[in-house]
Amino acid sequence: MDKPWLAQYPPGIPAEIDPTRYASLAHLLEESFTKFAERKAFVCMDKVLTYAQVDRLSRQLGAWLQSRGLARGARVALMMPNVLQYPVAIAAVLRAGYTVVNVNPLYTAPELEHQLKDSGAEAIVILENFACTLQKVIARTHIKHVVVASMGDLLGPFKGLIVNLVVRHIKKLVPAWQIDRHVSFKRALSEGARLRLKPVTITPDDVAFLQYTGGTTGVAKGATLLHRNVVANVLQCDAWLLNDEIRNAPGTRGSQQVFVCALPLYHIFGLTACGLLGMRAGGLCLMIPNPRDIPGLIKELRKQPFTLFPAVNTLFNALANNPDFASLDFSALRVSVGGGMAVQKAVAERWLKATGTPICEGYGLSETSPVAFCNPVTVREYTGTIGVPLPSTEVLMLDDAGEPVPIGSQGEIALRGPQVMPGYWNMPDETAKAMTPDGFFKTGDIGVMDERGYVRIVDRKKDMILVSGFNVYPNEVEAVVVQHPGVLECAAVGVPDEHSGEVVKIFVVRKDPALTETDLLAFCKEHLTGYKRPRKVEFRDELPKTNVGKILRRELRDSDKKTS
Repeated sequence: MDKPWLAQYPPGIPAEIDPTRYASLAHLLEESFTKFAERKAFVCMDKVLTYAQVDRLSRQLGAWLQSRGLARGARVALMMPNVLQYPVAIAAVLRAGYTVVNVNPLYTAPELEHQLKDSGAEAIVILENFACTLQKVIARTHIKHVVVASMGDLLGPFKGLIVNLVVRHIKKLVPAWQIDRHVSFKRALSEGARLRLKPVTITPDDVAFLQYTGGTTGVAKGATLLHRNVVANVLQCDAWLLNDEIRNAPGTRGSQQVFVCALPLYHIFGLTACGLLGMRAGGLCLMIPNPRDIPGLIKELRKQPFTLFPAVNTLFNALANNPDFASLDFSALRVSVGGGMAVQKAVAERWLKATGTPICEGYGLSETSPVAFCNPVTVREYTGTIGVPLPSTEVLMLDDAGEPVPIGSQGEIALRGPQVMPGYWNMPDETAKAMTPDGFFKTGDIGVMDERGYVRIVDRKKDMILVSGFNVYPNEVEAVVVQHPGVLECAAVGVPDEHSGEVVKIFVVRKDPALTETDLLAFCKEHLTGYKRPRKVEFRDELPKTNVGKILRRELRDSDKKTS
């Protein structure tokens, strides 16, 4: 396969990584626990865990889980925001020979029930504030053991305000004692301290994570991520994001990297690009339980100079538009990584102006552990692309018949590499639809690769708007609309039209309260050809998003159908 993108690699970045370097994630983590024992590993609300403490506490929790009689490979669900118990639990489950099932703590009862039943999870570690949801469904799942974590377990004394900060969307709390077969996190650690973590042979082909897709396209599917998949992606990210130029930058050489962990660890982007990469690098992860609280996030960022900041476009946008953000110390910031959704040019420009550091846009999916593409961290200008494939990654653009298209033509992005999952959990039919016979994963995203190997996302197939036979891609419309100085954020969808089949409708959150539909449509007329121009505008106070920050176009389309 021709790989024109290799010529775009900055000096020192290898064309291939060695995914066999570690037999498992457990081995990777244990190396860091030993190598960086005295370093701070995680900080949350001013409470710190060192690598030695994460090592000890994860051994204790892992030994306790083994004492429950769980078989090798058993699934253990983790349902928490970014609190200190989370990395301890991840390391414990992996070291004990089990599989982590990451669960969004804001899931509804039906969503939680589906994921627990589908994964076959037999144990769960859950923050007590979310026990009300578990209580509603536990009788219909395979859960036998519940470890209930409290904010006070590792944080010490705290005020109720902290709980409100973390669980601001939770209306009801269920006391831990109302859940059958429960034990507190603190008690599990105490009992585990009297036990020994039994050595387990973990192979590269053992399942490390069942990482459920967001469910925005239908029923959530569990991407089966093997130890070798996630190890490979951590090493790929390490080679790309923490290359020698970044490590040896003035003022950083030899110092500890500080990762802003505002993305939730239950999401694959935050898990790999913050938690696991941070531990691999011996970095300090600044844990942010509630990134939607922008003033609270800025307050935390003010306490500690930070080196690497992975986030989604909506978070970059919210921070860059906050007047207090510009007063932070950005002297240590070396890499800002954008993923999860398209980074808009207007947002990238505001971020660069505020921080002096460009957003390095990448692309990935749960099925690819997740990172598959990224712009070189040395590129300062906005490229409007997702960059180039990471080391050891192969890419094809496929037509509707599954045949490769030439460079410069639109096609479905298909990926093959050591970070790509073998398939979906217990869903052979869905796996067969997603994977080609020669091992390429079909992403469902339409892209164009240029002669340099850079790829521009056009959009997902189903989000395409068909106006009088012309294809309109929402990303293109949104990128124009958000450049209007009165727009904070927006989303474009297709709505039915008796004349053209569909027309473009935009949902807009104003930055300037005086912005009118007439103003916005006139602006679009200047920047978009006729069939791409929005015909309808709806102003909203906020747009529906996943907990990671992706705008839910489907929900906007559905709401429009109900009101039309």
